[in-house]
Amino acid sequence: MQATIKRDKLFVASCLALLVTSLSFGIRAGILGQLGKEFDLSVSELSIIAGTAFWGFPLAVVIGGFIVDVIGMKRLLVAAFLLHMAGILLTVFATGFWSLFISTLFIGMANGTVEASCNPLVTSLFPDKKTTKLSHFHLWFPGGIVIGTLIVFLYGQSGIGNIAGFQPWQLQVSVMLIPTLIYGYLFSKLDFPVTERVSSGVSTSQMYKSVLSPLFIFMLVLMLGTGITELFTGQWIEVLLKNVTENSILILALTAGTQTLGRALAGPLLHRLTPSAVLLGSSVLSALGLYLLGSVSGNMIFLAAFIFGMGVTYFWPTMLGFVSENIPKSGALGINLMGGAGMFATSVYMYFMGSFYDGIIARNLPQNASLDAYRTAAPGSAESDAFASATSVAGPEIINATLVIPIILVVAFTGLYFYMRKTKTAVHTKVPATPVI
Repeated sequence: MQATIKRDKLFVASCLALLVTSLSFGIRAGILGQLGKEFDLSVSELSIIAGTAFWGFPLAVVIGGFIVDVIGMKRLLVAAFLLHMAGILLTVFATGFWSLFISTLFIGMANGTVEASCNPLVTSLFPDKKTTKLSHFHLWFPGGIVIGTLIVFLYGQSGIGNIAGFQPWQLQVSVMLIPTLIYGYLFSKLDFPVTERVSSGVSTSQMYKSVLSPLFIFMLVLMLGTGITELFTGQWIEVLLKNVTENSILILALTAGTQTLGRALAGPLLHRLTPSAVLLGSSVLSALGLYLLGSVSGNMIFLAAFIFGMGVTYFWPTMLGFVSENIPKSGALGINLMGGAGMFATSVYMYFMGSFYDGIIARNLPQNASLDAYRTAAPGSAESDAFASATSVAGPEIINATLVIPIILVVAFTGLYFYMRKTKTAVHTKVPATPVI
């Protein structure tokens, strides 16, 4: 490693970049309803906007995975900074659907670029203590979601209105500019190492052969389900449960907080379990948590959110950890393909479920009722009450429909668990804290 490489400063800048990524998730989840009212957007249109971040991410992370070894991590992070700045500013000054669509796409691509570059960066910076430093790095994703959702919640509770002509949702989005400017400045001044694959001498042909293996393809397919289970539910929790509980945004904060704590304290647990066992247990808890979220009400929803949070805590890191342990030559490309698959599946699912959500609402309104007229009806009117009643039914129904996915995962991971026991190829010491989101 070059003497000019200041790994502590690079690590701090990486954490700030991931913080911007997670803030975008938390804040966007908290302001979706406000954006719908501000620009008169249907749930279908909101799903398209939110889903854009999820396919912008895989687009960038997959491209980044292919080129990071060639162009270097610094150039990718400069691109991430420019995309973050453009996306945040376009969101603040949005005028309608298309400006929100484009700005969210930029932010999604920025987030994917951060993942494609910072994951191999941290591994290269701390080759002697990857587990510890990657754990510290990836705490910032759920941790940042907690910060973002609390910003939205506390701002709403404060009663503060417009400031200098900017509305609350614009001010909340603007918060992301602070860590963006700091990480951009730090990265511009620092030197970078080469990626670990380059330094270890694994050839490109070996890497491509690894990502075409049957086991990798099987895990890639399962990543579609784990990504949807975790990310779709988290991003849409405020919309799905806003008419079931008055504090729906706090459910997201609780879920993300559970993930943060779980990852921070995961060492002793993951030291004793194989990756396939962790994945099986995660799918069971995720299925139970989703079932409860779609079935209970009142304070029981918070218990359901905690159980669901425990379920999804280890999904993403363990999926990537399994690939890293059992298909090590797949390198950064394998990790990025897995992450891209999870995000892409979430974006497609969001598009589909947005239309499904509107259809459920329409079925629960009077026959031939105008969905837009009921959505924009004055508070306290019969139409407004009818729309609230319809949405209180639609949210849990969407959650119950999504429940099918972790149930399928339970079956798939049961098969994987026994397969890995039989072949004895799994590493039985611990799941490494590999690149996660």
